[in-house]
Amino acid sequence: MKKIKLILLAVLITVVLGHTSCMVTKTNVGQYKEMQGIPYKYSKAKQLWLFWGILPLGKASANTPASGNCQVVTKYTLGDVLITTLTAGIIKSYTIKVKTKDRTTNHNDPSINNNNQQ
Repeated sequence: MKKIKLILLAVLITVVLGHTSCMVTKTNVGQYKEMQGIPYKYSKAKQLWLFWGILPLGKASANTPASGNCQVVTKYTLGDVLITTLTAGIIKSYTIKVKTKDRTTNHNDPSINNNNQQ
């Protein structure tokens, strides 16, 4: 019995770690790439799907900046893997983040810590 639990745990860990690393899509919109400034998270949403990603459950509603200059990052995170695993794939989710850049910060000021970039 312990051996079966150990094998199931090893399979679960392998599935969880194997699904989160390479499923990231970054899409630059408008002048985002050319903009100066420090990137920050503007909004976040979750998109849910039924039957292993075949049918969408509603439509994710992530806010975007009025200028339209942003980066849309779609990830398959650990939380998404857990949702998919616990429902045997019947429900699948993706995390969507919208990033934009803060142009009001003085980037030449050495007192500003720029290590918070994500």
